[in-house]
Formats: sequence, C-alpha cells, structure tokens
Amino acid sequence: MAGVKSGAARKVGVALFVLSLAACAPAPKQLPLENYTAEEIFKRGELELEVNNKPKDALIYFQETERLYPYTEWAKRALIMQAFTLHKTKNYEEARVASQRYLDFYPGTEDAAYAQFLMALSYYDQIDEVGRDQGLTFQALQALRVVIEQYPDSEYAQSAILKFDLAFDHLAAKEMEIGRYYLKKRHYAAAINRFRVVVQDFQTTTQTAEALLRLVECYLGLGLTAEAQTAGAILGYNYQSSPFYQDAFNLLKDRGLSPEAQGTSWLSTIYRQMVKGEWL
Repeated sequence: MAGVKSGAARKVGVALFVLSLAACAPAPKQLPLENYTAEEIFKRGELELEVNNKPKDALIYFQETERLYPYTEWAKRALIMQAFTLHKTKNYEEARVASQRYLDFYPGTEDAAYAQFLMALSYYDQIDEVGRDQGLTFQALQALRVVIEQYPDSEYAQSAILKFDLAFDHLAAKEMEIGRYYLKKRHYAAAINRFRVVVQDFQTTTQTAEALLRLVECYLGLGLTAEAQTAGAILGYNYQSSPFYQDAFNLLKDRGLSPEAQGTSWLSTIYRQMVKGEWL
C-alpha cells in the first residue's frame, strides 16, 4: 500500500492474524464491536482492505476503532487509515477532512508527512476532472508545496516535487489551450495575454517554447515586427533545437526578418533577464 508503512512483513502479520480472528471477527454492522479490542477491530479493517479488497467495509472498522477507543495509539493509526481508504475510494473531500483531522490531532508524528501528502493527492488526482476551472490545481500546488517545504526529508518529498512540476505544467497547458483558441479566431491581443502568462509565469514548464512561437505568430499578425523578432530571439537562445524555433525562424524569414532583440517591450525585459542575466 503506497505510502503507508505496510510492506511484506506487515502483510504476513495480517494474514497470520486472520487465522485467529476469522472465527470471531464481526461482519460490518452485524455484531457489536464494543466486545472487541481496538487491535482486533483495526486488524479486521486491514483484513478487509488488504486481503478481501473491500475498502468500504474496512472504513467502517477504522472509524469504529477511533470512535470506541479515542486517544489511543490504535485510534491514531485508524485515522490515517481512514484518510488512505477514503482517498482510495475517490472520496476526495472526505479524505481531505480525515487528513486534516490527523494533522490537527497528531502534527508531530511520523505519519504527519503522509497525511499532508494525502491532502495534496486528494486535490492532485482531481485535476483532470476540472476542465478549465483551475481552482483545485492551485490547491494541489499549495498542498504539495507544504510537503516539499515542511517535510523535505520524508519519503514523500520527491514524489511531491514531481507532482508539483506536473501540476504547474498543467496550468501552463490550460493557458496555452485558451491562447490557441483566441489565435485561431485571430483575436491576437487576447491570445498574447495568455501566451505572455506562460512566458512570464511558467518559464520552467514544457509549454514555454510553443508560447514563444505563438507570440511570433500573434505579433506578426498585428504587424508588430520588433516584438515578433524579440520572441524569436528568446526562442532561439533557449530552444534552438526545438521544432518550434524552426517554425518561428521560417515565419520571420518569410517577412525578411531575423530573430533578434528589438525595441523596449515586455519581451525585451524577458530577453535581458533570460539571455543576458540582467535582472535589474
């Protein structure tokens, strides 16, 4: 089970426990769980989750462990397992609630990093479902940043960095999608605003090279050759091996132009920063 301290030894332990528990373990909502110890209830939850693949049944046991035996070690373990199980069943909002409760009750424990990681995942795993509404993407970035900054030595930090970069790229891709729509309609000013956001705010993403090409197209469409040449110059300096640069070079060449910094536009500032290293 990703992220939770399970492993082969733990699974063997669960399997062995089944032998002693199966005869007396209650089925969900059929026998009073008050007659069983916190460990027995929790272990039955693990059994339903890991062996029987019944996360909804498992969730009942984890919830009852916490309810019947609050302020115990088993309650703490049951709460993080609730967050995991809720996320596994794609109940993302409830998974966030359980993760936050864990962080509120047990902020300094070993699984606090995992609770924060689950919080981030509950946003991240919904990114593809939100269409052009990027609210969840921003929330995913914020939650992932907490993992990276507050738990840099945890086993989840590297995965959080990777997902942060992918979510960041996702935001840039959405800007590109809208910009391409405006460009296709020849609404050059509106398109430029979108591509500018990518170049200025998402320079480290995979979308930047194409954004610079589209800026060349937009500025040529408006007859603003200095801006088009400057966008081409930035593209050539940073992405000369990219097919986007070759396309931009050809567009400029057809107009008797070359990719070189011209004028004093916002692109000239980007050129000085990215090419010459002049940030002041």
